[in-house]
Amino acid sequence: MDLDTVIARARQVAVEVLGPEARSVDEERRWPEPGIRALQDTRLTSLTIPKSQGGLGYGLLALARVCEELGRECASTSICFGMHAVGAAVIAAKATSTQQGQLLQSIAQGKHITSLALSEPGTGTHFYYPQTKLSADGSGSLRLSGTKCFVTNGGHANSYVVSTVSADPDAPPGHFSCVVLPADTKGMHWGSQWLGMGMRGNSSRSLELNDVQIPTENLLGKEGDQIWYVFNVITPYFLVAMAGTYLGVASAALDEAKTNVKERRHQHSGALLAENQVIQHRMGTLWANVARTRALLYRAASSGDEGNSDALLGLFSAKAEVAECAVDVVGQAMALSGGRGYRGGSELHRMLRDVQASHIMAPSTDTLRSWTGRALLGLPILSD
Repeated sequence: MDLDTVIARARQVAVEVLGPEARSVDEERRWPEPGIRALQDTRLTSLTIPKSQGGLGYGLLALARVCEELGRECASTSICFGMHAVGAAVIAAKATSTQQGQLLQSIAQGKHITSLALSEPGTGTHFYYPQTKLSADGSGSLRLSGTKCFVTNGGHANSYVVSTVSADPDAPPGHFSCVVLPADTKGMHWGSQWLGMGMRGNSSRSLELNDVQIPTENLLGKEGDQIWYVFNVITPYFLVAMAGTYLGVASAALDEAKTNVKERRHQHSGALLAENQVIQHRMGTLWANVARTRALLYRAASSGDEGNSDALLGLFSAKAEVAECAVDVVGQAMALSGGRGYRGGSELHRMLRDVQASHIMAPSTDTLRSWTGRALLGLPILSD
């Protein structure tokens, strides 16, 4: 499937399924099952699975563009899809033959949704420093104990990519690992859904792991590979999925503002709001903001796909710039739309709430700015 077809399918699912569901997904805080199933039916959930393993074989640029299309209609569904795409890329990166047969084939066939379980209550934006403990029990199994939070698709995915402290008791500090945890594993206990201001449909939940037992075959890569996964797979794909989603929201907000100012007419003069030069100037400024931010994201994603050594710098900045753009554009669109945009239940009302998470979803904008600066100054990115 060529990229144009992939984007066309994403747009069709977004318009025909996600758009009509978006309001109820938000109001009911409901996991967007119809949208996710539609994405599975069109094979889009195999986007980041290599062709050699039955998937579509696409990387960062395709993920950015697909999430932008989905985010235009429903940010919650886009984030749910994006976290699945990241998890699938993590599993595929160093998949064993067993993992290919049991997981990737099912994902490629649209029968399996995965997600990430990285964040923990005590580590905040430092999602790459897990405290969850992994240990070997001497019988060919591994055991997990710890607490995860903000798990997107929580309770709905078929598997979860979990970060842990290494099982090797002699491992040095900072020796972390990743495992994949099937959803039906005994000892998993889900907390209630986190009630956020926006992104209400992503089923963000906490997960208690109480001496959970899994086969050693569920280890991803080798012991201690977590930091490799963080900087080679998790962070690039995670940043792009979020940036694409919020760029989609910004684009939709710009379209909403354009529609509103073209339709609104002052009754006392008969003049359209669109005929006002100040309004025209502000619309032009908003368009430029979205366009240049899109260009940065696409270029950074392409650089990542090409394996350029400085690709992470672009990706760090792209996610930060998209957050700035989305918050600004949605706020400006609401101001331009007046009471029509400000009323409760409007599309812009939902967008305004959704984009507030763009700065704080780890890595936060402040963290990304610091990482970029440290890299430019030749300092280690992770200093704490």
